[in-house]
Amino acid sequence: MVHGGPFPATSDARTTSVGTAAIERFLRPVAYQNLPAELLPAGLDDANTLGLPRRIDGR
Repeated sequence: MVHGGPFPATSDARTTSVGTAAIERFLRPVAYQNLPAELLPAGLDDANTLGLPRRIDGR
């Protein structure tokens, strides 16, 4: 969304409504490395109960 001037908003690309740092508010990196199997979400367990396509050890 770009807001560059008074109402109605313009398409001036020099200003934005969210800024370049906005992604940090929505980014939530999560790592499951070395997490016990019983604590993994359903799609990440060894049985792959949700049947999600995934790569394990490059395969």
